[in-house]
Amino acid sequence: MGHDLLTVLNAATDAVVEALADHKEWGLTEQGGVQYHHDMVADTAAIAVLEGAGLGIFSEESGLHHPERPVLVVLDPVDGSANASRGLPWWAISLCALDATGPLAAVVDSPGTRERYQAVRGEGAVCNGQPISPSQVQEVSRAVVAVNGYPLSYFGWAQYRAFGAAALDLCTLARGAIDGFVDCSANSLAPWDYMGGMLVCQEAGALVEDAQGRDLVVRQPGERRTIVAASTNALLSQLVVARRQQP
Repeated sequence: MGHDLLTVLNAATDAVVEALADHKEWGLTEQGGVQYHHDMVADTAAIAVLEGAGLGIFSEESGLHHPERPVLVVLDPVDGSANASRGLPWWAISLCALDATGPLAAVVDSPGTRERYQAVRGEGAVCNGQPISPSQVQEVSRAVVAVNGYPLSYFGWAQYRAFGAAALDLCTLARGAIDGFVDCSANSLAPWDYMGGMLVCQEAGALVEDAQGRDLVVRQPGERRTIVAASTNALLSQLVVARRQQP
């Protein structure tokens, strides 16, 4: 079933890429709003494929569709919308299919960097078809750590980055280009922000936690999590402690 789902997730991703290929309007739908024109175009394209395949959908842009269906796809049609609106290449299309057990299959596609990450539960993760794995950095003092939001204290890292698209940040950790990820935002992350990247990380061998120890699998609107991820257990423990100490 995982590979059948992966086929559908790839088809939905391809539909979004095609819909946005010639899209001209990348600004906000209304002044002071939070949705962009490209968010809505991408959402419509993905939902048409996913609904047609008999799947439920939990989308950032349009909420719950058919939540009674046995497989629910957590969808962020454009993760990093602000980056995309400014012509910055660091944004992605993120989908994660959940069954009764939890995350089963995920696709995170980055049109700007031409990287497509895929994962199936129990079968590892790939980028552009090639297996990926995280770094083996153990100490935060040697780590390059991506942050979401503004860190209010120094975590002890060697260097840090703020890219602006959590799903893609997590996938970058999964392939070893960075060593850790910490959500430092006041509002934390919604499931569509992290769930696709989370499965890619886990299947690649990286670790993902909520800083408060809560379950990461969320199926209802309004729930958010403070995500901390790392390439190794030792590094994860240091980052979790540092995040919990942040005001």
